[in-house]
Formats: sequence, structure tokens, C-alpha cells
Amino acid sequence: MRAFDYIIVGAGSAGCVLANRLTADGTTTVLLLEAGGKDSNPLIHIPIGYATTLKDPKVNWLYETEADPTSGNRPHVWPRGKVLGGSSSINGLLYVRGQPADFDHWAQLGCTGWSYGDVLPYFRRAEGNERLGSDELHGGEGPLNVSDPRDTHPISDAVIQAGIEAGLPFNDDVNGESQDGISYFQMTVKNGRRWSMAMAYLRPALKRPNLTVEVHAQAERVVMEGKQAIGVRYTQNGASVEARANREVILSGGAINSPQLLELSGIGDPEVLAAAGVPVVHALTGVGRNLQDHYVVSTTWRLKDCISVNELSRGWRLLREVARYATQRKGLLTLSAAHIQAYVRTRPGLSGPDVQYHILPASMDVDAFANTGKMELERLPGLTIAPCQLRPESRGTIHIRTAAPLDRPAIRPNYLSDPVDQATIVAGLRWGRNLAAQPALQRWMAEETRPGIGVQSDADWLDYARQSGSTIYHPVGTAAMGRADDPASVVDPQLRVHGIAGLRVVDASVMPRLVSGNTNAATVMIAEKAAAMILG
Repeated sequence: MRAFDYIIVGAGSAGCVLANRLTADGTTTVLLLEAGGKDSNPLIHIPIGYATTLKDPKVNWLYETEADPTSGNRPHVWPRGKVLGGSSSINGLLYVRGQPADFDHWAQLGCTGWSYGDVLPYFRRAEGNERLGSDELHGGEGPLNVSDPRDTHPISDAVIQAGIEAGLPFNDDVNGESQDGISYFQMTVKNGRRWSMAMAYLRPALKRPNLTVEVHAQAERVVMEGKQAIGVRYTQNGASVEARANREVILSGGAINSPQLLELSGIGDPEVLAAAGVPVVHALTGVGRNLQDHYVVSTTWRLKDCISVNELSRGWRLLREVARYATQRKGLLTLSAAHIQAYVRTRPGLSGPDVQYHILPASMDVDAFANTGKMELERLPGLTIAPCQLRPESRGTIHIRTAAPLDRPAIRPNYLSDPVDQATIVAGLRWGRNLAAQPALQRWMAEETRPGIGVQSDADWLDYARQSGSTIYHPVGTAAMGRADDPASVVDPQLRVHGIAGLRVVDASVMPRLVSGNTNAATVMIAEKAAAMILG
């Protein structure tokens, strides 16, 4: 049995950060296990490649939820990275931290040391912001490169002007003091290439002799001695292998795989474990509960007198864009999942925005995306305005079905099950239509195609949301951080599993509440802070 100081399970965003930081001084030995393979697929490194990798089983787990009774009784496809870099190798490349109040709320829930003032140094440590550089709110020298789009678009420029006409401020730093407003997204891109956590953190660490990385290594369970984690058993090349951790085992499999591995190891709700045939090692009812996700609903418009992304993505125009990328690292192939971000307060009295918009001068087959997760662009020019509620109240679960590590867990998201979520998404959809009606956009607008102008009542809007919405790939909370006396909590503020020595969880699953934005930046911050805590 090989022995290491630390074993990290999962080479996603958090795992790559930990592997780098824990081996930096050269004295600590680390084993990093990844169930997927190397990030050698060239489409991973081309920003627009996410349109392909989001449905490629070679680099993507392509999980599927149970049929969800609160969102059209449909199953939802949940892409998750199965490759070095994890979901940062296949995501939409958008850099959003969330509102300062998100982290202050974590602290108020009992997560001591996780207020905005506490976590800001770790956001700054991670960030290498090309435009904003280093100041009291941002980092300019960190491993995670953050950049502005290399190309704008006339429709996107018009959307920003329309947002200002609708009452929003222009805000080119939504990760600063205030999130309110509209602007272009910043992206995790460097020199026109995706800057995944494998590129930012893992690649520089690979030459260190104290870091061992094993790919195609499927974790089976945490090896326990009583209430002490002492190693990990995993399968690789058809053989079962066991490695020992002299100090700690760290789970960084994300909001799906970390609770799954806890339960496979006998740590979880005794009723869930008994149903799956797993002996109870430690009863911890919060494992797999508290699931939260951003649920996005796309509305689309047909455009006129312009060329949108739809047309650029086919025929001779696509060949031209490929040539632009090859020679200039510009054009269509540098595009992220959305061009424009907007943050809106849908009702008076809110302390911050409650809806985020992803806006892109493109339109896809909404039904295909909602039902299969496939991104199929329409042939005619289009515009998409897609709101999601930033702080959903609905809660779901992720639990194992059997004791077999490769059997997929049951994912029950329960989207829109809470009345607050229902009212908020309806308000968000109405505001999106209001945005599209502003004077700055009228010269381009032909007609509203989805849901269509016939949808007017709150009931019709909610029905459209239930039938057409989908994940925006932000599951969190299934190994939530909190006090030991909180039955929903799985880890303490040091991210140590309650009641188990030598075992931590470091990834998006520890978020007690979903942040107000895309989750990758906050996940990197969590791992930066965890590394500092582990190293003392």
C-alpha cells in the first residue's frame, strides 16, 4: 500500500487548487485521484468547445436527474466534468463571485470565518484579472486568469443600452462593491484559450516529485478505522487499489460525487444507507440533502437586419471564424456561454439582485435543450434572454441507490417547488420581455419566438418555466458546512466531516447556501481557503 500525507479524490476545480497549494513547499506528499482522463481533447481548450464537451461522454459524466414533478415531470441532464480540471474544463467560462452578502449569510448560519471579509483574500489570491489588476477587491497576479471578451457584438452592445434604458446601471465590475447592473461577462480565458483549473493550478504542479496524479482512478470508498479515515480504495485498469493517507483524505468530487462517496463509505443517513445495502459507519443525516441549483428559463427573439451567432456557426462563415481563431485568437471560437450579464431586483425592499440574466446574440432549440441538454442553434438570427433566480428556496437531494460505486445516484432537484421561487422566476421572465421592448433593440427585433406574445398571465409564465427551464450547472450544498448541532450540516467551518477524524470535503458541496452567480469562482475560493487552513 502506497502512503501519502494527503489523498485528494477528484481533480476538478477544488482538487486542482489543493494539489497545487499543498505541494508547493516540497515537503508534503499528495495523491490526486481522477476518475476521468487527461485534458488532451483540443475542444476543451477552445472556449466555444463547451458546446461539444457538454454532451461528450468521454469527458462528461452526463448525469440525469429523476423525472422532476415540479418542472414538467421531466428528467434533466446534468453535465459534470470527467477529466482533469473537472467541470472547469467543460463549463461556460464565466467568472462571477456572487454578492458579498452571500458570504456574510454563511457566517450568520454558523460558518465562522466565511464572511465576505474572511473570503475576499482568497478570491484575490486566486485571481489574475487582466483589466482590473490588483487592488483591494481584485487580484492581478493569481493563477486563475480572468479576461474581457476579445470581441463584442452590435446586438450585445444594444442589449447593454436597452438595460440602461430599462433602469439598470452599467456595471463593468459585478464582482466589486455592488452586483446591480448590466455588462459583458468576464471569462476564465487566457490568450484566447480556456483557462481551466487544470491549466491554472495543476499543470504548474505536475513537475513536483511530491505530487502523484492517477487518472482513470474510480474511488470506491474511504477506508476507515473506526471513526478515522486512513485511506481510499479505488479501481484502476480493472484492479482494486488501496492508498493510505497519513494525515487526511480530502473529498473534492463536487456536489454529486462527494456525498455519493460519503454514503458509499457508510457515512450518511442510516435509512438511505440501509436501503442501498451499505453498513453504517457514522450516522450523518445531512449527507446528500440541502441540494440547490440555479434553474434557468430561456426566452428567444427572432432578429432582422443582422448576423447573429446562429449564422456564424455554419457554412463559409464558420470557416472564416476558424481562420480568425487560428491566426488572431478572436471571433466565434472565443465565445463563452453568454455575452451579457444583468442583475436585477424584481421587487422593492430587496438588499441586492435576486435574478441573473445570461444574454447571447444567438438562439437555440429551447425544447431540445430543456429535454436533452443539447445545444442546437437555430438557422435564422436570434437573441436569447435567460433569467435564473439567484437564491432559490427549493431544496433537493442526491443519494446512492446501491453499494456499487459506478451506479449513478438518484438526483431529485425539486425545481420551483417553493412559492418564492415561482414568483421570482415569473417576475424575471416578465422583466426580460421588458428589456427586449426597449428602444435600443427595436431596430433589430422581428418577433418573440419563445414563449410567444400569447403568454401573458402569471399562470402561463409559470407553466412555461416549468416546461422549458433547465439546470445552469450550479449544484451545491449536499455536504453543507455548518454547526455540529445543525442536522443539515455535514462539515464544520474547517470543512472537516462531523464526527470523523482525518476527513474533509472541499468543493461546491460544502456551500450552505448557493451564491448569487456562477459557482466556479466561489469553488476556487473555497479550495484556496481550505489549503490555507490545512497548512495552518
